[in-house]
Amino acid sequence: MALGQVDVAVVGSGPNGLAAAVTMARAGLRVELHEAAAQIGGGLRSEALLDPLVRHDLCATVHPMAPMSRFFQEFDLAGRGVELLTPEVSYAHPLPEGPAALAHRSLRATCAELGADGPRWRALMEPLLTHSQGLVDLLLSDQRGLPADPAAALLLAARLPVLATPLARRQFAGERARALLAGVAAHVVGRLPSPTGAAVALLLGHLAHGTGWPLVRGGSDRIAESLAADLTAHGGRISTGRRISDLRELGGARAVLLDTGPAELLRMAGPLLPDRYRRALRAYRYGPGAAKVDFLVSGPIPWADPRVGLAGTVHLGGTQRELFRQETRVARGRPGGAPFVLVVDPAVTDPERAVGGLRPVWAYAHVPHGDPTDPVRLVTERIERYAPGFADTVVAHHSRSAAELEQYNPNYVGGDIAAGAMTPRQALLRPVARWNPYRTPLPGVYLCSAATPPGPGVHGMCGYLAARSALRHEFGLREAPSLAP
Repeated sequence: MALGQVDVAVVGSGPNGLAAAVTMARAGLRVELHEAAAQIGGGLRSEALLDPLVRHDLCATVHPMAPMSRFFQEFDLAGRGVELLTPEVSYAHPLPEGPAALAHRSLRATCAELGADGPRWRALMEPLLTHSQGLVDLLLSDQRGLPADPAAALLLAARLPVLATPLARRQFAGERARALLAGVAAHVVGRLPSPTGAAVALLLGHLAHGTGWPLVRGGSDRIAESLAADLTAHGGRISTGRRISDLRELGGARAVLLDTGPAELLRMAGPLLPDRYRRALRAYRYGPGAAKVDFLVSGPIPWADPRVGLAGTVHLGGTQRELFRQETRVARGRPGGAPFVLVVDPAVTDPERAVGGLRPVWAYAHVPHGDPTDPVRLVTERIERYAPGFADTVVAHHSRSAAELEQYNPNYVGGDIAAGAMTPRQALLRPVARWNPYRTPLPGVYLCSAATPPGPGVHGMCGYLAARSALRHEFGLREAPSLAP
């Protein structure tokens, strides 16, 4: 299938690019997917980074939204041999004093450990669990239509005013419940408290007690491999190792879908875009950066509170007050302080990831945008604070500063793994204020990256929704194609 002989060209093979390509190919169209890197997957890449037998997830490793995503439900990962493994403790939050806070899959067990705050936690989360699919569908939509489950929207609206403001500090009496919710809000990677932080906390927080926070058996790249296999099985072609420098290279395609951010669209098509749209893209804001460290260790992390070792994900942020202060400081571009760090020991959930006594440990620190600092010392010290002796278990490590993360993936401008600041405005109007956020002013050209609604995360919905829009407007196909195996 030579260039110019395709109906659809997709640029970028992250989960959204792959979702878009699969959707278009399933509609019977000829699709070619272009990836600049040698390996497909974007944020779903895995490799034997520090030992030939031990595999590390290079970006995303925990996927709370995948089981509830309409795209992945239709695609049926389990039916394709991709197994999601879910820990019984979704996440843990160690504290400077006293026992850690644990978010169990069981809401009852979580509430029992929160003491006087247990009934308040239940009152916050239980109604959301009752309307879980409706809430997820609302937040993983294009956010341009009426919610299919109005009750879910009302539940969200009733909770945001408290959790999005300084009143969040008074939501709970004890520090464990406060920290438990604050740590989830920090996944927004921005100022706290905030409306977007509150929405993320409610989305991921209730999922912790529902479908959980799963990992993929064997590594995150299994998802990318299953998508790529379906694409090629339906006639699609994948081209790697060449970066598209100009959109006119794809001129033979009737539709072009870009799993890229605004900066990459400007690089490829800047002179072709209308002035107003080009200015709007240049005004797009990026958020704080993430700095990543992959450790190869000789045993489980020696947490001071051993129960933390049961959790699939660990948040290291201290108290709610400390976490809010630090995340707001980082959002303002100010270095220093004790960074918020997310830690995952995949072998806790997937024991096969530990080989020959060695195991991978995955860790991100939130740092100012574009920070060039090597994060190894910062992250190691942060883990040591709650797991004395961790440094002694480290056999090798590999790190990427926020600045280097952008070199790894151009969508992560300044290390922003959310592909754009998750401010209230940009959460809804990504990347610019348009009724159809996926269509660009260029005929047949669509954005389908996390810089479009519903935003970051491994859910495939940005790509799926962009593809649905392209099918309607470019090919006159209004019915969604089947994605089933």
